[in-house]
Amino acid sequence: MKKNLLSLFSGCGGMDIGFEGGFKIPKATINADIHGDWIEREDDIYIYLKETFFETKFANDISEHAKIAWNDYFSKKRGHDLSATFRVGSIVDIVKEYKNGNKNVFPDNVEIVTGGFPCQDFSVAGKRKGFNSHKDHNGKIINSDIPTEETRGKLYMWMKEVIEITLPKMFIAENVKGLANLGEVKEIIQSDFSNVSGKEYLVLSPKVLHSGRFGVPQSRERIIFIGFKKSALSDKALTELSKKDILEEYNPYPTPTHRLNGELHFSSVNQLMTMFTKSKDVLLDLNEPEEASDLSQKHYSKAKFMGIHCQGQKEIDLDKLAPTIRAEHHGNIEYRRLSVKNGGKKINELKKGLKERRLTLRECARIQTFPDDFNFVISKNEKHTKFAVSPSVGYKLVGNAVPPLLAYHIAKKIEYNWEFYFK
Repeated sequence: MKKNLLSLFSGCGGMDIGFEGGFKIPKATINADIHGDWIEREDDIYIYLKETFFETKFANDISEHAKIAWNDYFSKKRGHDLSATFRVGSIVDIVKEYKNGNKNVFPDNVEIVTGGFPCQDFSVAGKRKGFNSHKDHNGKIINSDIPTEETRGKLYMWMKEVIEITLPKMFIAENVKGLANLGEVKEIIQSDFSNVSGKEYLVLSPKVLHSGRFGVPQSRERIIFIGFKKSALSDKALTELSKKDILEEYNPYPTPTHRLNGELHFSSVNQLMTMFTKSKDVLLDLNEPEEASDLSQKHYSKAKFMGIHCQGQKEIDLDKLAPTIRAEHHGNIEYRRLSVKNGGKKINELKKGLKERRLTLRECARIQTFPDDFNFVISKNEKHTKFAVSPSVGYKLVGNAVPPLLAYHIAKKIEYNWEFYFK
């Protein structure tokens, strides 16, 4: 039986794709020696991952474009329109609607809540305002310097409200690694989540997960908070999860399958770990944009080279992890290939006449481990001259997302332990 999942701050669905599974991924991203049981089938290039027992019953984001992209993918996946499943709007307003009497806002029997509450205020790359956000819950600039519960930096509290309303068996919240370095912010958030419904939830110490350790060909780190409803846990699970050092077999955090450069083996499955997924392992089978039919591969930023001291002006090293794909566009997207004049090192490609250009949307999506049937450019007409989701918006969607493969690792570990955790 499927476990009902409620997704908050869903974006275009990176977490949801991973938690539902059933998607296609380049073979190099999966360590089949460790997780061969995840594989439904495979061919020369791809592995087709099995579905999990999670199903998204409610998704939410403030972006209409995120909904269009989310619905385009999941409606094809399930064979019917799911636009009603995705609610566009601020979670603040949705919670207020529930409290004002609309008890049908959220689905019944929610068993797990996930949410990547907005990260810009906690990001290393951002202004690091944290709780003292300069934007409201709709992302609009506010004039007051006094933080309120409705600023962007406090939206995790509204995720807490949804947990109090739906009382799932467990929840997962994620944010950027930078949050862990903002004074006591991490401890405050952990404490606030622990106080759901009068300390009804056991919230584990948050953990920073490096995507590269889970087969994602990208240097991307996220902090993950996991909470369990105490009354839903078995006695054994409550005992084990309450320990300071949780045994790996009971721990809901996934075990790494890949090693980073220069990193020694460090897990109980160390003899089976493999090296990180190189960028070239997910990029080199793609056609150049001029030869592609996929709109997400045809489109890329045409922003001019702005000098090596500016963000996004580097050429991607195909033998390494890709840099973090950011929620940016135009001049902040790294180069797939630079000219010799601008410091390019892919001489053989340049000699073949391949031109200097930035990463395409599909290349960014591959680095993020999105399946190729997820569209980041969606046309309104057959001539592809008008867009329901434009290339510029597509870059933001892919950069804001949780890598689906990282989410799949989390989902599969929880799925495996589900019967142990809960009565």
